Amino acid sequence: MASEDSFLVLVHHRGSIKRKTRSGVKFTDKDPLCIVLSPTTSYDALVSSVLVKLGLEGVKRVKKFFYRIPTTVLHDTVKYDCFTIGSDEDLQVLFLSRRQFSESGGSNRNANTIATVAGSSSRPAVASTSVPVYEPAIQPAASPSFAVDLSGNVGEEVGYGEHLPAEVQCPPPAGVGEGLCDDPDDDDVEPDMIADDSGDDVGASNPIRVTGGSSSGTQQYPPHFSSLDLHAMRQDDYPGQLAGFGARDTEGSAGMTEFQVGQQFPDKDEALLSVKTYSIRRGRKGIWEVKRYNGPHTCLATSISSDHRSLDYHVIATFIMPMVRADASVNIKVLLNATAAHFGFRPTYRRVWMAKQKAVAIIYRDWDESYNELPRWVLGVQLTMPGTVAVLKTCPVRVGGQEDESHAYFHRMFWTFPPCIEAFRHCKPLVSIDGTHLYGKYGGTLLVAIAQDGNSNILPVAFALVEGENAESWSFFLSHLRQHVTTQPGLLVISDRHNGIKAALEAPDGGWLPPAAFRAFCIRHVAVNFALTFKGKDARRLLVNAAYAKTEVEFDYWFDIMRSENPAMCDWANRIEYSLWTQYCDQGRRFGHMTTNISECVNSILKGVRNLPVCSLVKATYGRLVELFVRKGREAEAQMGTGQQFSQYLVKCIEANLKTARCFTVTVYDRDNSEYTVAETTPTGSFSLGSYRVSLGSQTCDCGYFQALHFPCPHALACCAYSRLTWQPYVHQVYRLSSVFGVYHMGFTPPIPEGFWPPYVGPTVIPDPSMRRAREGRPRSTRIRTNMDEADPNRPKRCGLCRQPGHTRRSCPQAGRPIGTGGNE
Repeated sequence: MASEDSFLVLVHHRGSIKRKTRSGVKFTDKDPLCIVLSPTTSYDALVSSVLVKLGLEGVKRVKKFFYRIPTTVLHDTVKYDCFTIGSDEDLQVLFLSRRQFSESGGSNRNANTIATVAGSSSRPAVASTSVPVYEPAIQPAASPSFAVDLSGNVGEEVGYGEHLPAEVQCPPPAGVGEGLCDDPDDDDVEPDMIADDSGDDVGASNPIRVTGGSSSGTQQYPPHFSSLDLHAMRQDDYPGQLAGFGARDTEGSAGMTEFQVGQQFPDKDEALLSVKTYSIRRGRKGIWEVKRYNGPHTCLATSISSDHRSLDYHVIATFIMPMVRADASVNIKVLLNATAAHFGFRPTYRRVWMAKQKAVAIIYRDWDESYNELPRWVLGVQLTMPGTVAVLKTCPVRVGGQEDESHAYFHRMFWTFPPCIEAFRHCKPLVSIDGTHLYGKYGGTLLVAIAQDGNSNILPVAFALVEGENAESWSFFLSHLRQHVTTQPGLLVISDRHNGIKAALEAPDGGWLPPAAFRAFCIRHVAVNFALTFKGKDARRLLVNAAYAKTEVEFDYWFDIMRSENPAMCDWANRIEYSLWTQYCDQGRRFGHMTTNISECVNSILKGVRNLPVCSLVKATYGRLVELFVRKGREAEAQMGTGQQFSQYLVKCIEANLKTARCFTVTVYDRDNSEYTVAETTPTGSFSLGSYRVSLGSQTCDCGYFQALHFPCPHALACCAYSRLTWQPYVHQVYRLSSVFGVYHMGFTPPIPEGFWPPYVGPTVIPDPSMRRAREGRPRSTRIRTNMDEADPNRPKRCGLCRQPGHTRRSCPQAGRPIGTGGNE
């Protein structure tokens, strides 16, 4: 009776048909034999059994056996390779492989076909003297097999099929983990300045390749290391041993630069980078040297990875350095795809994020040290430009209940420059305030006050770094803004409906109460809040149109439509005071501006600064403003040199209004007070389109444009033409080129080199640990997405990877070659 470990195999020996399938090559015939094998069966006994069953003993001899060994399991498909059986040791591979499948607890099932070539291998269907590279397995689904070549009868083969369980588990053997299996914590271990990338690169998940000689000296076995004495030799740990490594690997590496004896590197980091890059290019997951091998073993890889253990964030940081230097706001996905296309392996999102933070730290200095540079920068910039306002607030550090006087936590900082203070005096009498999140190792919020000149150019005039948007932080910012920059009476503040802003503006001692200042809401934020209750773009459009209406009649028109659609819409809008969100009730204080312009300011002037360490961010505002003042100042000066009196924005508006004013009939009523009525007709004069009262003295018109925009509307221009008056006196002073030039007249001073800054005497400023981003997992966006983030349907579509127009993700040049292949091209 067969032993417990014995099993039955089918032998196909006549009329074998060879055909290719997804899992390899199959051999079938219609007259199979049955043979029982056990762990004690010898190679000679196997040969004898086959010949006896076939009745060919003494007539034929067995030339070779082929073992159809499972090498990888992907989804529910097993992939096989060809393994030669020529000795007792080789035969043990069959039993060890079968035992692994059996111990996994899977259920056996019969196999009716025999495969001799693994689908995962590109080798021909011949007798193989080595097992090809193993790919990781997920779950097995079919059986391995034998094929035997009988000498003297070419093409007649005998195959042995076995039962295969449905699950494979090959844990690392005892005594080998320290020398062979990679330490999960050893890969991508970051210094204190960068968050750890734990869990991204577990060495055991990478395919392992080791070969060893059989008793015959020609056979190589799949990797299984229960009895191996291995010395792990990682390429990134032993650069000095790579001269031999390069020499051994020269064969089959056309186009790859090899290491040579005597090769020199500038420093250790450069040597390590070269080693890791070489390893990545060769597609290697690690190199080990086998010192002792005690017998044939098998093990199937259990996972697959398109990543590479040497492709850590240090290597990625070196590669992406030029891109980050050119644009610190470059998207992580763009960097990730560029890295994957260059190295052939796809790293994790977080590792690329960490690499970007390291690149930023190298280019713009360390994230933590940047906080301690702020006090010296304050002293340096005040020495460079007297009149600069910089207010730095810190919090005490407590250790064990005692205050540490040598250190202080960064809390808040406000700053502005003399040219910004002077510029605001020539801008429109309104200021937009908003906040934007910081992107980097530490969180926080950048508060910005934005002004606008008479040529519709936006200009940031004051900044603050705070822990977030709350009543205290907004009070800190607005109090200094009012004290140092926006000192004029009657200003308008445009903001969102944040409760912190409301509390700061309504503070009795803040200086923002009427009539010293007035408040208005950003209609974009109001519409977003409105859309949370009333879904649909049509409802939102009706509210926005009502807000932009310049007359009460027009407002009532849109409001009536809203009421007919849903009376609850009007009830919602009526809960907000009209003067805060409608243009017709603002008494002309908005100058036509209905939003905060924060996105335009960040994208056009402050692009990328949110990705920088705090001191580099503050320095960047100085540099960006210098560039803006020089460029816009030159434009205004050149326009004044040609004799122009008004800004380009106003000239375009007046030209458009003059074209419209040709179909008006003007009637004068009070010559002294310049009171008129203007009847608007069709070009043929057949139909009247309405009549409007115009007062040039009070600069008003029933259409609402004159008083809202502070320059003549088409009806006012028709009255000027009728009375032979020039329209220039009725334009607000802010639109004159002299005012626009006055905005940029005061220039900046070249900064004093840091070596000449005054010394700072005080506690070391350090970042608040509570502001550090999460150390694990993918960095989360700090923005709460709302309807404001919906894409404009009229905007051109951009690539989902590189964010450039003209192509899609599929055809993006950044996509490069297929990911997960490390071979040379």
